[in-house]
Order: sequence, then C-alpha cells, then structure tokens
Amino acid sequence: MKKLMIFVFLAIAPGLSLAAGGHVPLDPVKIDLSDQASLQRGARIFVNFCLSCHSAAYMRYNRMGHDLGISEELVEENLLFAADKVGDLMKAVMPREDAKDWFDAVPPDLTVITRSKTPEYLYTYMRGFYRDPATKSGWNNIAFPGAAMPHVLYEWQGHQRAVFKTVMVEREVEQDGKKVKRQVEESHFDRFELERAGTMSAEDYDAAMRDLTNFMVYMGEPAKLHRGRIGVYVLLFLAVFFVVALLLKKEYWKDVH
Repeated sequence: MKKLMIFVFLAIAPGLSLAAGGHVPLDPVKIDLSDQASLQRGARIFVNFCLSCHSAAYMRYNRMGHDLGISEELVEENLLFAADKVGDLMKAVMPREDAKDWFDAVPPDLTVITRSKTPEYLYTYMRGFYRDPATKSGWNNIAFPGAAMPHVLYEWQGHQRAVFKTVMVEREVEQDGKKVKRQVEESHFDRFELERAGTMSAEDYDAAMRDLTNFMVYMGEPAKLHRGRIGVYVLLFLAVFFVVALLLKKEYWKDVH
C-alpha cells in the first residue's frame, strides 16, 4: 500500500505543482488519439504557427504523415514549409542566435512538452495569454507568468485582460532568524475580460487549442497510436493460449488424478 501511495503521488505531483505555482487551476482537456481529424487539424496549427520558432526535432514529417493518414504528396504541399524533404526532422525556421537576441532565450523543443508539462498545462497555457504592457512582448500568461513567448494566435483569440484579486494565504516567512507561518496577501488570477474580439469565438478557439494539444500529445509518444491495437492482439493471443494450456495441463495430469 505504501508503494502504491508513492506511485499515485508521483503521478499527480507535476500537475499539482504547476497549478499551485501560478495560482491557476489547470483546465481539463479531452485527449483522443483515435480522433484522426483532430490530430490533422492540430498538425496544421503546429506547422503553421509553432514551427517558426520551436522545433520538434524528434519527429519527421513522413512519420507524422504516415501516422495521421496524410500522404507524402499532401505533406509536401501543405505542411513542408521548414524543410526540403519529407524525411527531414521538424526543425524550427528561426536561427537560435536570432531567437536568443529577440526573446532573451532559445524557444524549447516541443516534441515531448506534453510529457514534461502535462496536456492540461499546455491547454491552459495556450488559452491563458493576456495583454501586459510591462513585458517586452506586450503579452503575459497566467500559466507561466513572465513568459517570453508572445501570443502568436492573438488574431484568433483576440485581446484579453486578466483580472486579479487579492487573497489572504498562509505562508512561511522569516522572522528573527526563524520560519513562522503568517497570513500574507497574494494576487491570484480571477477571470479574463475580452477587450478586442478575435476572428474565432471562444468555443472555436478552445476547440482549436484542444486539437493542438491532442497533436502534441501524439507527438510526445507516437507509439500510443499503435500500442492499443497491439495490446488487443496480445490479449486475444493470451486468451487462446490459456485454453490450449489448460487442455494440455489436463492431458498431462489426467493419469495422476
């Protein structure tokens, strides 16, 4: 039982820490890797908007096309903007030196981002941008305060203003060389207010970000698409083998009993 409790804690701890770190609960998102249309829409969004700055250097275009039911001809016509061949890795267009100069940091590779940050974090992050004149880019994010990334999909979502509220929370503070618990004021996110509408409704934008998250979950572990089907075959084999093994056992032991 102790080992089980440790395993459960380790499984949920990353999501809890992300939610607590930014004082923002992470929004649930429906991940369905059997929804091929969603994965294809997510791939289109990723290639058109994310791949300019971010790489997915552990994924190849032809592997993605094969898994998502997109022919190599269609990949070349519609998705091959940052490479010359469908067998190339999905690398960013922006040079690393320019990225560091413009954003003060090199944008991270996104191939396995949903495994390190959870799908819920990414879904909340892509819907959590708001206008902030105090930042270099003019944007901030409730899931990752101080993010260097600008809101590249602002035309779709529009301009949001974040409304924060002051709450009293119990924190450990230093007093006379000792740590004591005190009630302190903290600013927590409350809600968004739309300042300028985008080209998409809120429901359509959320659906698009769900497609993007769905695709990035696939990209983090492409084998998931096939592992479930292989698992069914394995279970069927074991079921048939169990019957054969049972009959064989009875044949061997019939004289003993």
